[in-house]
Amino acid sequence: MTPSRRIIVGGVLSLGAATPAAAAPRRIASLNACLDAMLVHLADRGQIAALSHYAREDQGSTVAAEARALPFTWESAEEIIALQPDLVLASQHSALATRNALKRLHVPVERFAVPKTINESLTQVRRVARLIGHPDRGERLTARIQAALAAATPRPGSRRLTALIYQPNGFAAGPHTLVDELMTLAGFDNVARRYGLKSWGNVPLELLLAAPPEVLLVGVPAAGARSWADRVMTHPALGALRGRMRQARFPERLLYCGGPVLIESAQAMARARTQILRGAA
Repeated sequence: MTPSRRIIVGGVLSLGAATPAAAAPRRIASLNACLDAMLVHLADRGQIAALSHYAREDQGSTVAAEARALPFTWESAEEIIALQPDLVLASQHSALATRNALKRLHVPVERFAVPKTINESLTQVRRVARLIGHPDRGERLTARIQAALAAATPRPGSRRLTALIYQPNGFAAGPHTLVDELMTLAGFDNVARRYGLKSWGNVPLELLLAAPPEVLLVGVPAAGARSWADRVMTHPALGALRGRMRQARFPERLLYCGGPVLIESAQAMARARTQILRGAA
């Protein structure tokens, strides 16, 4: 029997075989909604020991239907340890107490940062696929994402639209974010910079009234919920912008993650642009 050894990958403890081709992990747990989506798209169902509880929430997950048929945790160290995973996928925002407990017990954890560009997101897809033993699936998924992005890109010379997008809780996506790059690719010029945003931030109503974009892209919240963007759009002062600023809506769950979610996000952006241009014709 080939002896196993522990190796350090990117500063994170992982388990590997002494041979160059390590066996694929058999029990994988995810602590992050975006990583949940990647696992659902890339892993064998039998490999998924548990997803995070966020995976089952319709308002924030694009894989809620699939996730309801899979185990989940509330991301506590006790739950994860009881699963006896041989790989845990975590984000930089996953609970520190859980990550520290897993580290003390030498549970292999791979951490992922929030991608700021499309290329970073595609790299993460390939990394997850490689870690779980399905690099070929990672290549196929990245090809699908790239095809969706290409289809959402307007023809050269097409009219561009100034726009601002509101994330849940009223945050706008500024430069150096994945959403900003997606907007640019889909034919929108993100005006967050004109309001002083350098990354994420809140745009006060007064600034929006003083220099409105042509389009306000507003995520549709879960049924029965009202987002900050909804309240802004019903503010009486916005009556003065009628005819100058239009709004386009799409599900908020398409604003949270990269990876496979980019396929639906790109399609939604393209539809929004088409609807706005048709309405203006």
